[in-house]
Amino acid sequence: MPEAPPPLAAPWQREMQAAIRSLEGLLAALGLTPDDVAVSPSAAAQFPVLVTPTMLARMRPGDPRDPLLLQFLPRHEESLPQPPGFGTDPVAEAGMLRGEGLLQKYAGRLLAVTTGACAVHCRYCFRRHFPYGEQHAGAGQWQELLALLREDASLEELILSGGDPLMLTNRRLAALLKPLAQLNTVRRLRIHSRLPVVLPSRIDRGLLELLGEAAQDVVVVVHVNHARELDTEAEAALARLRARGALLLNQAVLLRGINDTVDAQAELWRRLGGAGVLAYYLHLLDPVSGAAHFEVDETRARALIAALRAQLPGYLVPRLARETPGEASKTVLA
Repeated sequence: MPEAPPPLAAPWQREMQAAIRSLEGLLAALGLTPDDVAVSPSAAAQFPVLVTPTMLARMRPGDPRDPLLLQFLPRHEESLPQPPGFGTDPVAEAGMLRGEGLLQKYAGRLLAVTTGACAVHCRYCFRRHFPYGEQHAGAGQWQELLALLREDASLEELILSGGDPLMLTNRRLAALLKPLAQLNTVRRLRIHSRLPVVLPSRIDRGLLELLGEAAQDVVVVVHVNHARELDTEAEAALARLRARGALLLNQAVLLRGINDTVDAQAELWRRLGGAGVLAYYLHLLDPVSGAAHFEVDETRARALIAALRAQLPGYLVPRLARETPGEASKTVLA
């Protein structure tokens, strides 16, 4: 009997197959050379380049200072000695584990590291050194995660993180969300994902049906740092999520040379508000090794928020925050 043909890849999976996966490929696609920008091949070897075609198309060819490119380009600063306080576990997640890939940072909320896969590799990622091979909540068809939620009724919110949880197929997500519907103590499902913006095709009919059937309130926290990350394709994906009843929030990271001006921040939060995405957090950089060149000091960050308040209505101004290991919540600075 002939073998059944393999299932056809979804459009988003085909786009991932065409992603840029090398420093040389990224530079060539944008008409740049190593003479145009000081890059670090060794940093690219340690934390590989990964950029979707959708994100690449938003970058300006020939511009080595493009704020989208700089989020994904391995620069020579990554290979320099890092300042004191920068390390491989910047928010001390190793001490928060409650199971394989299961972390509890704050009361009432359980975070599941669902996968190590992402659609893009952001150079400032606070989990760029995370041991995904050892910590993976999807092992055993989610059994440890579901058992913990059944045993601990205080856990009323499940946060799906990664990597990026939407890199999981609809079938893998369904294996979690369907039994999750039987747990009355879990009231909210929060999904942290960059994919609605960097890979809008991932927000497909199957995923939307799955989220629409969820028993919990669904919150999707997207991650947009610059207004140019939003185009009609990304906004359409966000609209599809909103139409399914998801509450959309945005958290950004304040990054030197990318979005650390009043104009860049004001345009970002205005554009997000127009797309139906609420302002959530503007994070100070987590001190992860290799990313110190992105850091913006707190004094300047506070002044930036004050200037935003003078320009924008309050509902478009994010909370400036820092994550401090061991604290009961994020530290809101402004």
